[in-house]
Amino acid sequence: MPTLDELKRKHPEIRPDFTIDQHWERYSAAEHGVWKTLFERQSKVLPGRACSEFMAGLKNLHLGPDQIPDFERASDTLEKLTGWRTVAVPSLVPDDIFFDHLANRRFPVGQFIRRPDQLDYIEEPDAFHDFFGHVPMLAHPVFADYMEAYGKGGQRALKEFGKLKNLARLYWYTVEFGLIEKPEGLRIYGSGIVSSRAESIYAVESPSPNRIHFDLERVMRTDYRIDDFQESYFVISSFDELFQETYKDFAALYRKLESGPNYKPGDVLAVDRVHTRGSHTYVGGSHAAV
Repeated sequence: MPTLDELKRKHPEIRPDFTIDQHWERYSAAEHGVWKTLFERQSKVLPGRACSEFMAGLKNLHLGPDQIPDFERASDTLEKLTGWRTVAVPSLVPDDIFFDHLANRRFPVGQFIRRPDQLDYIEEPDAFHDFFGHVPMLAHPVFADYMEAYGKGGQRALKEFGKLKNLARLYWYTVEFGLIEKPEGLRIYGSGIVSSRAESIYAVESPSPNRIHFDLERVMRTDYRIDDFQESYFVISSFDELFQETYKDFAALYRKLESGPNYKPGDVLAVDRVHTRGSHTYVGGSHAAV
C-alpha cells in the first residue's frame, strides 16, 4: 500500500485522511463506457439473486448505467437516507484511516475505474466495486448502522487488541461476501459478489461452495481466499441479526480467539448449520473438519 508521501506525487491535493477530489469532469468517454458495460451486465444477473435491500438502494440513489456517479451529488441523496457520505480516495487506505471514515459515516470510494481488459477482475477496488457494490447497502438503515459500528470496533481493535486479522475476516464474510436468507431463497448483499457477474451466479446457484449460517466466532476463526471464488459463504437471517451479533463488546471474544483453532476456507464443522436454497442440512461439497 503506498504511503501518503508516495501518493502525493500523483495526487498533490491529497489530504491527511487520504481523500482527494473526484474530478468527475476528467473521466473520459471510455471510462464512462466501462461503467456502462459493468452496470448493464450486473443489471441482467442481479434480479432474483441480489437481496431486495440492495436493489432498493440502487433505485433510491438513482444509480444508472450512463455515467460514473458524481460522488458529491449521490452523497447528498445518501446522507438524507442514512447520514452517510462517500469520499474519493486514490487507492486502498491504511487501516486507521479506513476505520475513522467508517466510524464517521464516510465510505472511501476508489476514484479510478478499471480498464476494459479488467472487466472480470481487478486486484484493487475501483469506483465500480466500491460505489456499485457497497454504496447501495449504505442506504439501508440497519446495515448503515452496522458499518458505523464496524468502524468503531476497528478503531478499538487497532488501539487495544491487535486483532485486525480476525476483524478483517468479519468484514470479508459479511460486507464483501455476505449472503442473507430470505423467504424466497438465499440472496446476495456482499459487494464482492454483487459487483462480479460470475460470482453473482456462483454464490447462490453453484453446488460447490459451503453456505454456513453466520456465527460470529466461527467467522472470525475462518481464513478466506482472495484469488478465486469463495469456498464458503456465511448466511445471515436478517440485517438485524447481523447488527445485534456484532454490536457488542468484543473484548471477551478477542481473549477467546487467542487460543483454539482457525479454520481453512473450505472447512465444514459438525456443528455448522449449512444452507442450500431449500434446506439447512446439506453440506455444500468441501471436506468436513472436526
